[in-house]
Amino acid sequence: MTSLGSTRTRAFLRLLTSIGTSRTQDTLKLLPFVVMAVVALIDFGSGPTSGLLPLLALGPAFASVACGLTRTTVVGVVAFALCIVLGLYNDILWMPRTNITMVAILGVTVASVLASAGRLRHENQLADVRSVAEAAQRVLLRPVPRRAGPGIGVAVSYTSATAEARIGGDLYEVVSTPHGVRIIVGDVQGKGLEAVETAAVVLGAFREAAHDEGTLQGVVARLENALTRELSGEQFVTAVLAEIGAGSAITVVNCGHPPPMVLGGDGGIWFADPPDEALPLGMSSLETSRPQPYRIPFEPGDQVLFYTDGVIEARDGAGEFYPLAERAHLLDGADPQGSLDALRADLLRHVGRPLGDDAAMLLLRHRAAHRTSSTSSAA
Repeated sequence: MTSLGSTRTRAFLRLLTSIGTSRTQDTLKLLPFVVMAVVALIDFGSGPTSGLLPLLALGPAFASVACGLTRTTVVGVVAFALCIVLGLYNDILWMPRTNITMVAILGVTVASVLASAGRLRHENQLADVRSVAEAAQRVLLRPVPRRAGPGIGVAVSYTSATAEARIGGDLYEVVSTPHGVRIIVGDVQGKGLEAVETAAVVLGAFREAAHDEGTLQGVVARLENALTRELSGEQFVTAVLAEIGAGSAITVVNCGHPPPMVLGGDGGIWFADPPDEALPLGMSSLETSRPQPYRIPFEPGDQVLFYTDGVIEARDGAGEFYPLAERAHLLDGADPQGSLDALRADLLRHVGRPLGDDAAMLLLRHRAAHRTSSTSSAA
């Protein structure tokens, strides 16, 4: 029921957004006619002394914002016709100021048609770019399996800091291999297309190495080799790699990334810091030792949240960081994806504006005997 409710909520919010956008477009398309009607009514009532005829040029000017070529031209013709009618009504049709007004309306109409054509061309180009970006998203951040083994649920969330974009410098992947289910969550230094390109290199190398290498340290070595060939200067990638094998623990290798947050089935919350600090990927030349694997308990009822620094470094208007541990109770829902969506929504409410950095989250939940703190308290 919780999953169904969250799905319906998301669909309802999308519907409201589309309705709001549609109403805005309809309003902008009607605005030129409203402006011209108001000008005409006032001029009819006040007579030739009002001097409002030049304001008829606002009609085609406003039309260029949201209307197509035909509609913009029609608005210009209507404005010109109204100028003639009002000039005849006020007996000022061929006076110099009326002639100047008609020339101005014609000029504004031509400019508005040209502006509308340019706007439509850019909108078509933007639509093409978005379709390419969506295709890139499906390749780069492809959907992960919702199960990572018997009784283990998986949920992901990604919020790009770039306006209208769905991908950025953060990355995640879940791969089933002969060695167990292997996971990576990482953050590329920098933003923009260069960060996306680096993320693609890391994900491509991980998807191949996860099947071939017997240990996570071997996977890390392969990622380092791939980045050494691709990166330049002082670029780097922070990442945490995990392996879910047999037993009740997750093996983790942390390469300079924020530690996973563990939510115990008993209600305890703690961050699984690595035993030793390790440098990010791409900085192997500075390393004196390789990052060492360590284990996180993963008993029935436990959850592990992997995330990027865009989550914990998100600030509200007062400059306060997002209190991830304090909001961990939002992950208590029955459905892992619905719970992670609730945490993401809370993060966006905390910031109150577009994020300053990409934010990726990946949640693992041992479904058996999942925490039911709210249920037990109610009983």
